[in-house]
Amino acid sequence: MFAKDMKLAYLLDFYIDLFDDHTAAVMRAYYEDDLSLAEIAAGEGISRQGVRHIIKKCEEHILFLEERLGLARLQSLKEE
Repeated sequence: MFAKDMKLAYLLDFYIDLFDDHTAAVMRAYYEDDLSLAEIAAGEGISRQGVRHIIKKCEEHILFLEERLGLARLQSLKEE
């Protein structure tokens, strides 16, 4: 089992619309609905490992996007 990174949950708000519906549904189920990998897998009709793969790939892509675009960083600067 791997721990949820709340920074990624925050970044997900900025970048979720860049992902296809299936990936977005998996990420929302995991981060917003706090469902387990097994629960998401059952709901999506894929394996638990498939869910984990989607989450990990999406997390990597979100971190890449934030590094390049910095939308969350810009938002935090606006709030200061």
